[in-house]
Parts: sequence; structure tokens; C-alpha cells
Amino acid sequence: MALGQSLSMVLAPPHPAARPFLIGGGAAALLGLILLGNWLFWLSAIFIAFCLYFFRDPERFPPDRAGLVLAPADGHVVSVAEAVPPVELGMGDAPRWRVAIFLSVLDVHVNRMPADGTVTRVAYHHGKFLSANLDKASEENERNALAIALPDGRDLAVVQIAGLVARRILCDAKAGDSVQAGERFGIIRFGSRTDVYLPLGVLPMAREGQTMIGGETVIAELSA
Repeated sequence: MALGQSLSMVLAPPHPAARPFLIGGGAAALLGLILLGNWLFWLSAIFIAFCLYFFRDPERFPPDRAGLVLAPADGHVVSVAEAVPPVELGMGDAPRWRVAIFLSVLDVHVNRMPADGTVTRVAYHHGKFLSANLDKASEENERNALAIALPDGRDLAVVQIAGLVARRILCDAKAGDSVQAGERFGIIRFGSRTDVYLPLGVLPMAREGQTMIGGETVIAELSA
């Protein structure tokens, strides 16, 4: 990756979810300058710098080709296996291929739609906060699941999963929304996982250990 591209990603504007943290950090820094001393100012400055990095929201450029399923998040693939979609989505009990992506605290945490379609259901499930790289996190952790109807009538699911440190899942999508592949739809704060359940019969192209770029990396072809 060219130096300019690397810098543009690191220095990308923050996601709106960063605002309360940045405002709080700025207030603490000001308080340190006025009353409590330099130690609070520098501690606050470090916190602000971390938030700017963690909440960075770089532009992404989805492939200009229909019929693709894209990675919904940055990170690396920790599992490619057959599994049943979350029961709260009502997508049946037939196993389908699931691609699970683990996001470390250093990855971009903005979630993106994996395919064109219409959101048919959004369901939040309260659960545990196990380490998100564990396979059982898909079933036991706190999660927010979306079912998406594709233009050809098939469906897929994308699931935001909280992790050991992540305790807040934000989702802007609602049932009935028409969405496009690569479109932003939410963010998970401070380490997490995002799973995609492919349509029945569609095989994944992703492999365990592969690095994903949200909104750009192809994980399956709907015609394959």
C-alpha cells in the first residue's frame, strides 16, 4: 500500500459515534490546563488520539460489479464453516456457509453492507461478552443481526457481535431499508466480530486467516 493511501486511512475523519468521547476528552484536557495540571492534559490528549484512530472512517470503493458479497468489516477471517443463522432472524434451521471476521482494536470498526438488497429484519440479542475470536461467540455473545433480502429473492444475514472489550453495538439500519453493497450501517466499539451467513447454496471464496477490507474484499459470488 502506498504511503499516501496508508496516511489517508489513518487520518480519516472519525465516525459520528466518536463525538461523545472526543467532547469528553477535550473537556478533560481543558480542565487539566486550567485547574488540575499537565498530567490530565496529556492523559486526555492520548485518549483523544486513540479515539481518533479507533473511530476512523475511511472511504471505501466497492467493486463495480453486481452479484458479489463483500466483507462487512475489516479484520481477519477466524472461521469459514457451515452454521445455522441466528434464530431471531427466522431464516430457518438449514445450515449455510458462515464467514466470521474478527476485528482487533487496531482495525477500522465501521460495518458495511455485504450486498445489495432490502433489510427485512433487525434483531438484538442480549448475551455474554466472550472473546470475539472464539467460535462460540457467534451463539453466546451479545449481538445485533440483520436479515437482507437480495434482488433475486434469496437472503443472507450479517451479524454484529460484541467481544470481550466491546460493549456497545450501534446499528443505523432498519427493516424496510433499501441498501447497497459497501454502504455503512453501524459500528461496534472496541474490539468485536462480524459474521456473514451466505445464501443457501453459495460457496465462500474467503479462507481462514485472510485479511478483509470492509466494503471491498469479495467473500463470495452469488452466481457461484
